[in-house]
Amino acid sequence: MSDKEFILTQDGLKKLEDELENLKSVKRREVAERIKVAIGYGDISENSEYEDAKNEQAFIEGRVITLEKMLRNARIINSDEIDTDAVSIGATVIVEDLEFGDTMEYTIVGTAESDPSQNKISNESPVGKAILGKQKGTVVDVNVPAGVIQYKILEIKR
Repeated sequence: MSDKEFILTQDGLKKLEDELENLKSVKRREVAERIKVAIGYGDISENSEYEDAKNEQAFIEGRVITLEKMLRNARIINSDEIDTDAVSIGATVIVEDLEFGDTMEYTIVGTAESDPSQNKISNESPVGKAILGKQKGTVVDVNVPAGVIQYKILEIKR
């Protein structure tokens, strides 16, 4: 069984590497210290501090495994690979909502890197799927839970 490929920009790669390093070098030590202190309280069978620390330790180890897998299976998109003739992963796209006239700027990224609050949308999101591969001036229909939204692609840049 092959592992899923994770598409990342250089920024996304750095962010995941930094998170992994922090978990391994800082968070693991903090949790180990919490466990040590909690054990010092005596009977661990009814010790909530111990239980909380063990749960956090399990979460951290699970996240470390996930991040290592993502990094192992990462495909990095370099800025010189980004096509400005058609929307591709890594491109920044300015679109206009044809119903309301609003313009939005999105950067198309892989799912591991998506962050809608930063206008980084996944290539697998409804908007990402609809505009991927399309050219400047194209009008696309985006199927969203509220219905269909029409966007016109105004600009594609790196």
